[in-house]
Amino acid sequence: MIRTLSLIAVLVGACFLSSRFAEHHSGSNADPFTVLYMHVVPAPLVGASDHGAEGEHGVEDAGHATVDHPLVAIPLPAGMTLFDGDRDPTNGVQLVMSNLQIFQIAALLMMFIAFSGVATYLRTGQGDAITRVMTGFCMWIRDEMVVPVMGAERAQRFLPYFLSVFFFILFMNLSGLVPNGATATASIFVTAALALLTFLSMIGCGMAAQGPLAFWKNLVPHVPWWLWPLMFFVEVLGLVVKPFALMIRLFANMTGGHLVVLSFMGLIFFFAGLEQSAAGWGIAPIAVGFAVFIMIIEAFVAMLQAYIFTQLTVLFVGAAVHPEH
Repeated sequence: MIRTLSLIAVLVGACFLSSRFAEHHSGSNADPFTVLYMHVVPAPLVGASDHGAEGEHGVEDAGHATVDHPLVAIPLPAGMTLFDGDRDPTNGVQLVMSNLQIFQIAALLMMFIAFSGVATYLRTGQGDAITRVMTGFCMWIRDEMVVPVMGAERAQRFLPYFLSVFFFILFMNLSGLVPNGATATASIFVTAALALLTFLSMIGCGMAAQGPLAFWKNLVPHVPWWLWPLMFFVEVLGLVVKPFALMIRLFANMTGGHLVVLSFMGLIFFFAGLEQSAAGWGIAPIAVGFAVFIMIIEAFVAMLQAYIFTQLTVLFVGAAVHPEH
């Protein structure tokens, strides 16, 4: 019971912090679809501050104006504009904390809470329902995903990493299904970081298992010498394409599901904004019904995408440490 309440408390706390400090999207002059789609975009965490005279937004209150400013902002070099999350150009390039980081931290905390009793359960056989479920997942990932690809000996070494990848993605995916939640894996930056870890694992583990030079040599099978440079280029390109495909697949699936749900919800506001607002009420049951149906599908997709990303990571790393594959 304590573990269950702790998991709920972490998730509710993350949703509260996100709704309290995340930048709210305003769209009085925009169509409802644009406003809803903005919820897929990471929202910077902002706080209010008072400025003398007229503020940045031109709102004046007795000589003071309330202006939103990033809660956490790390200055970056001027050339790194891709990572600039501050809407105010006068502040320069800054890496701003968003609501996605809240749910990434929440996912880590939920992992620690959910797995806190697994080791004891394996030794004594005693544990609550959450512990038994988590243990079953771990055994399934080990026996059905990792061992068949990497073998029993290497599976024990790599299993902690693969378990971390699977459950980290799973908890982030599921967090986006709750009210005021955000799906961190719907950001290309998050999926790119996860894919980068897969790429580094492929290179690092492959070089550690085969040797720094043997790894690159074994990339190319036995081919005529004149074909070897071309095949080496193709194999190196394949090393990059594999994690790139992981990045795009996870990002596209999680973002696409959210856009479908928001599209159905947007129909309500779209028809309600017409001259005959009764159309909004008429379309509401249908739109909500389809949105709920897609949300159920999204729950399945959240687990499926965690499985696919982890399974492909296992295959890619396994191929790197086994040159015969």
